[in-house]
Amino acid sequence: MRIAVTGSVATDHLMTFPGKFTEHLIADKLDRVSLSFLVDGLEIRRGGVAANIAFGMGCLGLRPLLVGAVGPDFAEYRSWLENHGVDTSAVLESQRFHTARFVCTTDEDGNQIASFYPGAMAEARDISLEEVADRAGGLDLVLIGADDPEAMFRHTAACAAAGIPFAADPSQQLPRMDGEQTRALVDGAAYLFSNEYEIALIEQKTGWAADEITEHVSVQVTTLGAGGARITTAGQAPVMVPSVPGVQALDPTGAGDAFRAGFLAALGWELPLERASQLGCLLAASVLETVGTQEYELKNPALVERFEAAYGPVAAEEVAAHLG
Repeated sequence: MRIAVTGSVATDHLMTFPGKFTEHLIADKLDRVSLSFLVDGLEIRRGGVAANIAFGMGCLGLRPLLVGAVGPDFAEYRSWLENHGVDTSAVLESQRFHTARFVCTTDEDGNQIASFYPGAMAEARDISLEEVADRAGGLDLVLIGADDPEAMFRHTAACAAAGIPFAADPSQQLPRMDGEQTRALVDGAAYLFSNEYEIALIEQKTGWAADEITEHVSVQVTTLGAGGARITTAGQAPVMVPSVPGVQALDPTGAGDAFRAGFLAALGWELPLERASQLGCLLAASVLETVGTQEYELKNPALVERFEAAYGPVAAEEVAAHLG
């Protein structure tokens, strides 16, 4: 299965605050917030939702096609991704802007305050997914992740016109979308990825009730944090997949991207949806236990052993058959 992953490619600047943001927010002064947090550490890491997802898939032995826009500072990052199994031939390099930058501070409760500078990402709207598909010899699935909004609309329309199944994953771009725009990104999706808050926002913006969403998408995948994941399809009872036990979380950044990487990898192997969610939860656990979104390692046989401990020998055997 040839899978393309569209979305942001960025550099992450990750900081940690040894306290709680909530202790410094004054209820009757929230209309004039002026705060500066002295942080303990700074980690500069590779990131961006599309790059994170593609990295995880590449580490599992697939060859995902990364589709996004970057700056002239991308050379080292490109080599890193290529060395981890990612096809970067469809990446557009801007001559005007640097690669996007994500700046995030996390407190001791896991709460985050972040800013995102799009930079070269604004040129993602210039990418023709039709041309990308032609050069790739066809695409079987396209994940449309958070990106320049015009690029997201263009990619969604291109998939619909060409009959290419797509996975809708608007995530961080949902707050800036209105109802019509949200419906345009979600309607007709083969898969809809979100967390609990995002699915509530999708329901609010689209005007669709929870049970109506499955009339517009084939499979709804909702991540539940420590609660694992829920798979919802029309006419069937939701499938609940528990998270991996015993996770020692260090940094939540990128856990959702890693889940998607595992899920898409399992789809590429033509495994069932439950197995896909289990593999997604395993990769999410790996990211949670490291600082940074692409610093984890997936090594056999430790990977299969942990999968078996979490989900049983039958599940582990099905996944192990596809791992190098």
